[in-house]
Amino acid sequence: EPAWLEGIAAAVPGARQIGFAQVHLPALALLAGVIAEAEITADEPERLEETALRLAGAVTSVLSDAKPGIETPSIRDQRRITRALRHIETHCEDALSIDELARHATMSPYHFLRTFRALVGMTPHQYVLRTRLHRAALLLRRTKLPVVGIAFECGFGDLSTFNRRFKRVMGASPSEYRGA
Repeated sequence: EPAWLEGIAAAVPGARQIGFAQVHLPALALLAGVIAEAEITADEPERLEETALRLAGAVTSVLSDAKPGIETPSIRDQRRITRALRHIETHCEDALSIDELARHATMSPYHFLRTFRALVGMTPHQYVLRTRLHRAALLLRRTKLPVVGIAFECGFGDLSTFNRRFKRVMGASPSEYRGA
């Protein structure tokens, strides 16, 4: 939607408005990583929103000849991101969209995503996943709840996804982690 792109253009440093003077872009090294991520994300719908925002922001930067630069987030933006972090930590088991988190932080989705990554060092989705896995690890060690119950209580939609991600991050399956 034009309003969605205009919101991103307003948040891209150096971009004033979005105008598509070209119908396509050449294969640019600057966009290669984001495009590859978009192709990979097609199989991971929970990451699709973040990737779409990053891709739209990168394309907007290229089309507007904006100079990519690293902006230091303001104190106000740091407080906003801190609010979002607290919201994630208290509601990590819920489905949290970028739009919802950005509204909670009173920021545009693209500006929220850029600022969040700059301050936290990972995307909101990665932070939600890390928070869920941390909570699951605590429950595995402190309770006798079944692994499937912990997976669902921590916001994972199915046991196989939980097991795969837990093992990738923690280096052991949930059952092995509990027994260690």
